[in-house]
Amino acid sequence: MVYDFLSVQVLENVEWPEQFPFREEDFQRFDESPDTVFYDNPRFVTHIDDPAIAALTRYYSATFPPSDTPGVAVLDMCSSWVSHYPKGYKQSRIVGLGLNEEELKRNPVLTEYIVQDLNVNPKLPFEDNTFDVITNVVSVDYLTKPLEVFKEMSRVLKPGGLAVMSFSNRCFWTKAISIWTSTGDTEHAMIVGAYFHYAGGFEPPKAVDISPNPGRTDPMYVVYSRKLATA
Repeated sequence: MVYDFLSVQVLENVEWPEQFPFREEDFQRFDESPDTVFYDNPRFVTHIDDPAIAALTRYYSATFPPSDTPGVAVLDMCSSWVSHYPKGYKQSRIVGLGLNEEELKRNPVLTEYIVQDLNVNPKLPFEDNTFDVITNVVSVDYLTKPLEVFKEMSRVLKPGGLAVMSFSNRCFWTKAISIWTSTGDTEHAMIVGAYFHYAGGFEPPKAVDISPNPGRTDPMYVVYSRKLATA
């Protein structure tokens, strides 16, 4: 396995092109069959190793609103049977949005769930300014309509709300978009940063390398941003 550990400065002072720099073919996949078919059978497994999971959970612990904060709502986008949130983490509303109902039913942190294929319908079924936090774990590489999804994320986040996109170097290669499978970790951070930038409504995105044991266990990266307070 090849590791390409990104610099945390990768998204500092980026001079973005005026227009979105990716082409339609960049979002094609080797397997273009319906995602609902691919994810029809539940997979009660984790897609990153335990040290990477622990690193992500620690990151969440340091950045999430404390448990049981009045009025806080969280959306776990592309969710499954586990969200990797801190142990015992609770809010009055934690929504999971994913493709497999059996997996979502098993997720103990969720207070509710919605089954939806964002590659078919990228519109999030929520009111404006609903969520304080949106997470997406190792699934941003599967989005074929990322700008639409990120615009929707901006819409449903509260002003100042946090969006956390995390990824490693593992994925279902036949379902990941071609621009992802043809590039490395540093480029992946730029790709996700571009989604935030061109969607609009977000602060300049930042990248964090939270890889727990470089070269020995799965790498783990976060690209995050907050909705503009005046949006």
